[in-house]
Amino acid sequence: MSPFPDARKRWWALYVLCSGVLMIVLDTTIVNVALPSIRTDLKFTETSLVWVVNAYMLTFGGFLLLGGRLGDLYGHRRFFLLGLILFTAASLACGLAQSQHVLVAARAVQGIGGAVVTAVALSLIMDLFTETGERARAMGIYGFVCSAGGSIGVLLGGFLTTTLNWHWIFLVNLPIGLAVYVASTRLLPRDATHAGGAKLDVGGAITVTTSLMLAVYAIVNGEILGWTSTTVLGLLGASAALMIAFLVIESKVKSPLMQPGPRAGSQASFARPSTATCRPIP
Repeated sequence: MSPFPDARKRWWALYVLCSGVLMIVLDTTIVNVALPSIRTDLKFTETSLVWVVNAYMLTFGGFLLLGGRLGDLYGHRRFFLLGLILFTAASLACGLAQSQHVLVAARAVQGIGGAVVTAVALSLIMDLFTETGERARAMGIYGFVCSAGGSIGVLLGGFLTTTLNWHWIFLVNLPIGLAVYVASTRLLPRDATHAGGAKLDVGGAITVTTSLMLAVYAIVNGEILGWTSTTVLGLLGASAALMIAFLVIESKVKSPLMQPGPRAGSQASFARPSTATCRPIP
């Protein structure tokens, strides 16, 4: 990451990052309010309707770690913008959806974009604010946005659904995403040239992403299928096995996706996390 000496510009960059994360947080709660309207319009059954939420949660939870690591390797600014494009384009697809399958598929893509934006935003904040006091203030603002976004989403979802229709809970992301993208290209410092030493740990990426997605899938279906059902227990067992495989891989590869322990002469390996604290609200 290139140096960023302009303090005023640095704070404006923080506000832009928080706006992008706010859009993601809003989307996790705004949809819940519109579910009855979506069910009526697209003829969802009560069982299938949950996938409007679950498809998003599944990919969001599964791709958080991978999204953060890709940003570390190939540029935080680059992947923040890529995540914004993916999330905004998927929001357009959701807003124009006229069938159940299109809406659920677009929600899954939204989850991937949201995971990348959320994961990389925190890394960008850590890059922008290196002084302890400023970083604490910046993280306080970021945390406030994450916590307040859920409440705003409920109010905004109710307003848009009653005054317009459910399509607008997704279409409202278009002007926000476009504004954040334009502001980000102007305010976020350009990524440093990739050194080329570290490579993506493909085996670790596949095992941990699959493990997280299976765990999320089991959790979101636990109430429906029963927590002691063969399916749920099997999914959790497979998730645990893949997580163990991931840890074994990380201990052996040259460039691990996640350091399994602290490095010599440095702080703990998780002192500068790639993933953020904002998570989808069921």
